[in-house]
Amino acid sequence: MRALQEAADEFRLDRTQGQKFALYIGVEKNALVALLESWFEDRSLPVLPLGGYASEGFESVVRDDEIDDGRPAVLIYAGDFDPSGEDISRDFIRQTDCWAHVHRIALTRTQVTTYDLPINPGKATDSRAAGFIARHGELMQVELDALPPDTLRTLYEDAINQYWDTSTYEAVLAHEEDERAYLARVAARNRRGRA
Repeated sequence: MRALQEAADEFRLDRTQGQKFALYIGVEKNALVALLESWFEDRSLPVLPLGGYASEGFESVVRDDEIDDGRPAVLIYAGDFDPSGEDISRDFIRQTDCWAHVHRIALTRTQVTTYDLPINPGKATDSRAAGFIARHGELMQVELDALPPDTLRTLYEDAINQYWDTSTYEAVLAHEEDERAYLARVAARNRRGRA
């Protein structure tokens, strides 16, 4: 039966099974979501697009998901280095109120200097500008997209690896392969039985 073989080929477990923490990948830039999903889909890590300010419905879904999961939740976030980029994560963290740990991996003032990222003038009309100036000494806007993709990926991976148990992950992959092989055998028996 073709459908059974397709099920065997596509079978996949939740690869976060057995991990001590529920990890969430947050990013300000919606344009980076597909890239992050391609980097971390093998680990079944959800990517949260926070471009702009998240809606109450989205925040509620994330909070409910974390409550249902039951493990301590960790948010690993990257956003622009500007008043909004800092405030978006602050607002989302406050609204969801479910994080055991939060890591802002990018962008920081140090990264702007280290990677010689292009600096644009900040928006003086932004209501958060004064607070940003008080924290960082000047108003500026640096886009997350300016960071080289390999660097961004390494920043995420380094943060993920603080919480990720590789041996547990490998055990899930082995179990997944056993289940896939079982489904393939059932599909093969079905094909022979119909012949």
